[in-house]
Amino acid sequence: MPTYLVNHLRIPGDVPSNDALNYLDQVEATVAPYGGKWLAQGPGDVIEGAWPGAVVLMEFPTREAADQWYNSAAYTSLRALRIKSAISDIIL
Repeated sequence: MPTYLVNHLRIPGDVPSNDALNYLDQVEATVAPYGGKWLAQGPGDVIEGAWPGAVVLMEFPTREAADQWYNSAAYTSLRALRIKSAISDIIL
């Protein structure tokens, strides 16, 4: 069964840092081996409540594939760049 990753993403000052740009340049290559793909990313139109920032929506073929990607050596080495340059609330 597919598993979805949802990231409520906020970039401090709304200007990506060099670390954020480096992360973006490299992250897609870490996802492909696990069958992951981006379904949506960017700001949304808030119709109720508050949602500062953007959303990232990804799909993986299984929960195991999502977990394997998130804990992979390739992604773990990039994760620090995301954590240093953005505020993320991530759920699977």
